[in-house]
Amino acid sequence: MRFGRKKIAPSVHTHTPTNVKQCHREGKGSRRRMEGGFLGAKHILGEGGKFKKQTRKRVGIMGMKAPTRQGAVLKDAETDAVVGQVTSGTYSPSLKAPIAMGYVETAYSKVGTNVAVEVRGKQQPATIAKMPFVESRYYRVPE
Repeated sequence: MRFGRKKIAPSVHTHTPTNVKQCHREGKGSRRRMEGGFLGAKHILGEGGKFKKQTRKRVGIMGMKAPTRQGAVLKDAETDAVVGQVTSGTYSPSLKAPIAMGYVETAYSKVGTNVAVEVRGKQQPATIAKMPFVESRYYRVPE
């Protein structure tokens, strides 16, 4: 009599792409979303486990003459209506220009949109910019 390891069918312990696709077909992949019992669910989920439409987006802001700081108000360049708020800003040594990041209404989140930023009590023109401001330039060795 030989004592050895038992052979276990590979389908018991492995996850194959066919099993994953089958779960999504059955609708099991959205169970957590349907139940909504996780942190932050009431903020991002609406009726039936669907995502709520977001009213604000995080954007990059460039083109100011001076660096803006946290809490500065973002306004529409033409109508002076408040459209957002700056969350952080500083001078970028890589770009040699002031940059900022903030939240604006989704209608103003398109890259190239003109806005006005209040810096030290004065309105300064600025534009919504693509993030990240500086692309990574590192070299990854191919495997």
